[in-house]
Amino acid sequence: MTPLVVSPLPSRSYRWRWFLGVLVIIFLLLIGRTISVRMMQNREIHQTTTALAVPSVLVVSPKLGQAEITLRLPGDVNAYADTPIYARTDGYLKRWLVDIGSQVKNGDLLAEIESPEIDQQYNQAVGKLQQAQANLNLAQITAVRWKQLLDRNTVAPQESDQKQGAFEMAKANAAAAQAEVSRLQELKDFEQITAPFDGVITQRNTNVGDLIRVNNMVGQKPLFKIVDDKVFRVYANVPESVASEVRIGQKVTLEFASQPGKLIQGTLVRTADSIDDASRTLLVEIQVLNTDRKLLSGGYATVFIPILIQHPSLLLPVNTLLFRPEGTVVGVVDHNGRVELKKIRIGKDFGNQVEVVEGIKATDKVILNPSDSLQTGDQVFIH
Repeated sequence: MTPLVVSPLPSRSYRWRWFLGVLVIIFLLLIGRTISVRMMQNREIHQTTTALAVPSVLVVSPKLGQAEITLRLPGDVNAYADTPIYARTDGYLKRWLVDIGSQVKNGDLLAEIESPEIDQQYNQAVGKLQQAQANLNLAQITAVRWKQLLDRNTVAPQESDQKQGAFEMAKANAAAAQAEVSRLQELKDFEQITAPFDGVITQRNTNVGDLIRVNNMVGQKPLFKIVDDKVFRVYANVPESVASEVRIGQKVTLEFASQPGKLIQGTLVRTADSIDDASRTLLVEIQVLNTDRKLLSGGYATVFIPILIQHPSLLLPVNTLLFRPEGTVVGVVDHNGRVELKKIRIGKDFGNQVEVVEGIKATDKVILNPSDSLQTGDQVFIH
């Protein structure tokens, strides 16, 4: 019978060493995991910091100019006629019949002036005219009679000539008296102030009893102001670069500040036919019908003028331009995200866009709203 062999139990020190080894391994694994996570976090932070250090930009590619573009310009709105009305005779305001906003017709009575001195002078002149006409009649009769006596050799020729001379003098006196009456009659007519044309009253600067003087003082206000509001004149300044493209008779669209969002048609009726040497622009006049009487004179309008381009070229927004001592430049981004400042030559100015004659290609990526500190070689990120 084989004897039973009993294996000895592991000592307690061996089990303790085994347990410590497992703990060390677990600890090393945790340390390795922590270091790995920290390295990954540091790498992400570095990448984020690097990305944030590179400025983000928006780019646009040059567009081929259209055969027709719309020029947007500010315009000044004026009534077709805007006339101040002054007194033509002295006196006191007797009454006024219209106020601001009144619609009037040509010849309508606006106000009356009371002129006692003019009335008195007129009455005196009428009396003198009647006296002169009486003297003329007497001189004429006398001259005829003395001519008849001269024909019968009853009087001397000299006496007949004297009577004829007296007749001519009486005729001249009567003519002078008639002229004086006519002059004073015109002054009396000026006592009634009438409208020179159809329109609307925009100012009244007088009241009953005011002393009225003929306009001979600097800064004196008119009694009334009247405007013809059936047709409006809108004046705009076209840049010299496209001045040759506007045509008399072409249709124009306008938006008035008093009616935002409403587009109204007008006609370009005339130009100054000369470039202003101060602003380098061409003054144009656009006429607009005001049939509903809703347009207001003295206001502001935005004018949209269609322009036909004979030879379309590249166009860039004006917010891509940088103005440097060496000239106008734009920032172009290459495929590596590097900036190159390219000098360009500008042609026509269309307001929010400019024509680029040379310096860029249609495939270039041009930076919008570039920083003034932008330089060639800068690294950017296209957003």
